[in-house]
Amino acid sequence: MTAGSTPRRRARPIGRRTPRGRLPLVLLVMATLVVVLLALLGPLAVPHSPTALLGAPFQQPDAEFPLGTDALGRDVVSRVLAGGRTLVLTALAGTAAAGAVGLTAGVLAAMASRRLGDLLVRCVDALAVLPPLLVVLVLAAGFPGSTTVVVAAVALATAPFSTRVLRAAADTVLTSGYVEAARARGDTRRAVLRHDVLPNIAGPALTDAALRLVASLHLTATAGFLGLGRGGGTPDWGRMVSENAPGATLAVLPFLAPVLPLVLLSVCVGLLADVVGRGTA
Repeated sequence: MTAGSTPRRRARPIGRRTPRGRLPLVLLVMATLVVVLLALLGPLAVPHSPTALLGAPFQQPDAEFPLGTDALGRDVVSRVLAGGRTLVLTALAGTAAAGAVGLTAGVLAAMASRRLGDLLVRCVDALAVLPPLLVVLVLAAGFPGSTTVVVAAVALATAPFSTRVLRAAADTVLTSGYVEAARARGDTRRAVLRHDVLPNIAGPALTDAALRLVASLHLTATAGFLGLGRGGGTPDWGRMVSENAPGATLAVLPFLAPVLPLVLLSVCVGLLADVVGRGTA
């Protein structure tokens, strides 16, 4: 380092904690991984065909059907194991797309001139005016049976909020003293972006992605609940709630079985976002 130069600010490590403070984080990560693995690997472990009619509607649990049967007599265990993969992958894909759009638009808006940055954010804000569920309904209803459209709808519904959050984070970095010193010594905009902006907004970007994942899970499950996306009896946790809600008083397990992993995953991801946010604040 030459005399008179100003060292760059290092990005704060994410999740640095004492051994005692790591325990809640480890438990949250483990619970999240369990649900994600259940969703992704569940179709490989189904004991019966998830679409076959195997018994009477709302049959009580027994040795063959540990959680009973659903409204049409299909095995609830098989449908729960097979019904999470598409939902989780759709939510993850929507979150990744929204994060990419939000990061790109937010950083560009922060590094551009104030007028151009405000114009870019206003264009993105036009999407935020629409209720997220309405965006999902319009796009998914226009292209019935398409999971890709659900991904696009989820991304469009959540990207505007990521853009604002990440623009604010990038603005904070760009107005700091070490960035001003970097510019004064002749660093290019690309160097500032690579060495100063992106490393120091990684924490807020990760926290925002976790929060957007919760929103994406809710929207994707809602799309399934409303019968959007893949049809033809394909198992889906959201659709299973809708199918079995009318008979919840007769057999509660077919209704609760898909709800519990959804709730657990959403809560764990939300708490992880809070832990990461505290660790990078």
